[in-house]
Amino acid sequence: MYRERLSGTHVRSESARRLQQLLLDYHDFRYFKAEHRLREDTRAIADWQAARLKWTHQDLYQHPGYHSGLEFLLTDLYAPANMTRRDDNIDRVFPKMVKWLPDPQLHMLAGLVELNLITQQLDLELAERLEELGNPAAGITTEHYCEAYRASRKLEQRRQQMTLVATVGQQLDHYVRKRSLGWLLSISRVPAERARLSDLHSFLHRGYSAFRKMDNAGLLVARLTAREERVMDNILNGYPNPFSLPRDL
Repeated sequence: MYRERLSGTHVRSESARRLQQLLLDYHDFRYFKAEHRLREDTRAIADWQAARLKWTHQDLYQHPGYHSGLEFLLTDLYAPANMTRRDDNIDRVFPKMVKWLPDPQLHMLAGLVELNLITQQLDLELAERLEELGNPAAGITTEHYCEAYRASRKLEQRRQQMTLVATVGQQLDHYVRKRSLGWLLSISRVPAERARLSDLHSFLHRGYSAFRKMDNAGLLVARLTAREERVMDNILNGYPNPFSLPRDL
């Protein structure tokens, strides 16, 4: 809907250009995915992987100092469902974003968009591999998942995904520690509602609140990425229980 507004906005910095291109790529992918025959399969895969992540990291997920942050990562940043309005609103306000936001924040937003885009692209590719192997996504098992994972043609993107999780997590933690951000979110709620941006404002506020409650977001992100790198190695090496990790990891 807002592609022309995105492409027609004049940008002055490298961070703004990167965000603009990623939003255009994500916009095109969203419409491509909406018409794809396997779009429902990607939802089943996303749900299965979210449950798997909670199981693998259940000690962190149940920890009171990390629960809110992990819940936000899994429900809002990992292949979120029903976020079409939020995504459309980001496209709609892009001209104002590049005008008013400083470069570091545009850089962080670009990382969030890239992470979301790559994650959804990988889910769609996994759905295609499952179909090729004759394993329906609706009945996905660990064995079927690992078989499709090893058949993936986007393993480098999976490594990039983990790098982005680490980078974006550190950047988010840095920004939520600024008191001015909480004040800005509190006073902007009503203007956001008037501008039909309440869903976007709610997303930002949930992220701010979740990361503010965390004991040490940097440590959490480091542990998550280290564990997921081990999971990836386990899958690629054909380990029988790839999601079971040492207690000290």
